[in-house]
Amino acid sequence: MAIRATKLCRSLLHFHYSLRQFSSIHLITSSQILEESIKAAVESKTYQKIPDLLISLEGTCINPNPFSFLSTFPVNLRSQIVDEILQSFIPLRPRSRPQTAYSCLLCFTLQSPNPLPLALAILQRTLRSGCIPVPQTHLLLSSAWLARRQQSQSVCNILSEMQSIGYHPDSGTCNYLISSLCTINQLVEAVKVLKSMGHVGCIPDLESYGSVICAMCAVRRTTDATEMMKEMVAKIGLTPRQGTVLNLVAALRAKKEIWKAVEMIEFFEREDFNAGFASYESVLEGCLECHEFVLAGKVVMGMTAKGFIPYIGVRQKVVEGLANLGEWKLALAVRQRFAELRS
Repeated sequence: MAIRATKLCRSLLHFHYSLRQFSSIHLITSSQILEESIKAAVESKTYQKIPDLLISLEGTCINPNPFSFLSTFPVNLRSQIVDEILQSFIPLRPRSRPQTAYSCLLCFTLQSPNPLPLALAILQRTLRSGCIPVPQTHLLLSSAWLARRQQSQSVCNILSEMQSIGYHPDSGTCNYLISSLCTINQLVEAVKVLKSMGHVGCIPDLESYGSVICAMCAVRRTTDATEMMKEMVAKIGLTPRQGTVLNLVAALRAKKEIWKAVEMIEFFEREDFNAGFASYESVLEGCLECHEFVLAGKVVMGMTAKGFIPYIGVRQKVVEGLANLGEWKLALAVRQRFAELRS
């Protein structure tokens, strides 16, 4: 009985091994067929067939990459072919149809020697088509970017190289680069890209500043985040998103820098920007946490002037805190303001 069981186990193991071998061979064969099919489409310049060849792969970076054969081409010819592929995809509908092709091209290029500026051109066409690059693009792009920057090349020069292959930097491409650098905590480099955008013909927007400010807030670099916010509003004239403001206020509150948080709210008021109820409420609650009741009373006056009424529990704590400090005049003023708003 034991001998039969042993033979059965050996048979099953052999079958399992054979099945795995068959699966591997089948996978390799399928990959080779796919690459050969794409190579044929490239050689015949029937580029619009490529998305349909890749359509079943659901936007993932395939290994091996089906565009690997391009690595055998001279750099200039490879750039020309990629450009022709990108241009051929523009009229395709729906615009998301080349999603997987974009992903594979971008992954292949970013992992090739000297990937820039060609990778930036592919990224631009990807974003303009409404497609989203695969998540690993952030790491691949930021690594390629930093490698070029280590060669003592300026941000403007690297971005301007896109013109040498018929493309121009735009806000979408730069914003994705900024976001990628922020993802790996390269905030200084991200700020340099943001500051250089105007020099290469594209203006920083809410996305540019928002990515940097939120990344700074995440690592509690509140002083830098505050300066960036002021620059965005006062110098550039942009109106920040409520979420970005709330992130900054929350970071200041977490560091107990409540006076700076109040100063930011006052800055927004001077710039005639409505910071929103959530930001006012967060600052007010931060004042109470730090036992800054007089400051809380002043925040309440500014908050109610905007038509915002604090939650009832917060109102009570403000009035009680002022009363305990003997700040009767301010306590009465706050209480009267609540009464005027029929709270």
